[in-house]
This record gives sequence, structure tokens and C-alpha cells, in this order.
Amino acid sequence: MTDVHEPTPDQTADQTSEHAPAGPAEAHEPTTEGLMQEAGERIRTLEAQVEELREKWMRAEAENQNVRTRAKRDVDDARQYAVTKFAKDVVEAAENLRRGLSSLPADTGDNPMLTRLREGFEGVERSFLGILERNGIAGTDPTGAPFDANLHQAMAEQPSAEHPPGTVIQSWTSAWTLNGRLLKPAMVVVAKAPENAPAAESEPVSIDRTV
Repeated sequence: MTDVHEPTPDQTADQTSEHAPAGPAEAHEPTTEGLMQEAGERIRTLEAQVEELREKWMRAEAENQNVRTRAKRDVDDARQYAVTKFAKDVVEAAENLRRGLSSLPADTGDNPMLTRLREGFEGVERSFLGILERNGIAGTDPTGAPFDANLHQAMAEQPSAEHPPGTVIQSWTSAWTLNGRLLKPAMVVVAKAPENAPAAESEPVSIDRTV
């Protein structure tokens, strides 16, 4: 009977190691060139992301600046023009004072009481107008100036050979402004060419009677 010799554990281990697949140490390792290429691609990706974020930040900053500018302008307008309604009422008082002065009889010097009364009212008017000017309210008499639809309201037209067509020949009220913005237009009479004037002197003048 033939003896069968079984392999010892050491022999089995040697045979197994000979036929086993290669381990991690024998697998394909990345080269230095591959690592540099991968790093370069990663850097380019990060740079593109940084540029995109920078552009978004610049757009956001520009929009914030516009918002701040608009807010400042709104605050300035509110501060300068919040008293518009009150200013119109004050202007009405100034015009009434001027009408009162205009209704007084002419000062011929024969009536000392009338002279003192007129001087007193004129002093009050000067003081009142000075207060208005210090608060940004100004009145302008447009008599003799060219008609300006932005400042004047034409109440009538009157033929005149002494004034160019379109000239304000009479002002019923002043043109009032608040910090440079129109508060109340002047009520005016505007010159127009006489009907018998030569054609060369009677050029049509457009008068806008709307405020």
C-alpha cells in the first residue's frame, strides 16, 4: 500500500503565496506628472470660482452703493421739501401783505400818519421776506423777463408795441421757489404783437397757460 504524504502547513502557505494576485504595493501608482496635472486642473477650477465670486461681489457692492445714493437723495428731499404745504401757506400770507400795501393810498408826503403807516408795513414785509429767504423760500418778480412756462402762469395776453412778444409786462404775483424748486408760479400778463404790426414784427409766441 502506497503511503500518501500530505503537505505540511508551511508548504501550503508557500504554494498559496506563489499563485496569489498582486497586492496593493504592486498596483499601478500615479506618476509625478499625473499628480501635477491634477493639481493644475484643481487650481484652475478654484481660480474660476474665485473670479465668479469676485464678479458677484462687485455687482452686489455696486447695487448697494446705488441703494445708499437713492436713500440719501430721498432723505435730502424729505428734509428740504417736507414743509412744502406749510411754505405755500406762508407765501399766501406774504402775498396778502403785499396786497395790503398796494391798497394803501399813494404817499404824497402830505399825510405823515399815512407815511408812517406805509413805512411800518414795508418794514414788516422786509423782515418777513428775510425770514422766508433764510428758510429757502424766495420770491421773484418776473416783470420785464421773457415768459417761462416753468415759472410763470399766463393769465392774459396784451398787445404791446413797447415790448417784444412773449415778455412779461405785468406780474400779479411773484414766482415762489423752495430750495430752488417751484413752489408757486407767478400770475402774469404777457405781451403780444399789436394786430396792425408788420408781419416781420408779429411772430407768433406760444404761451402755455398751464402750470
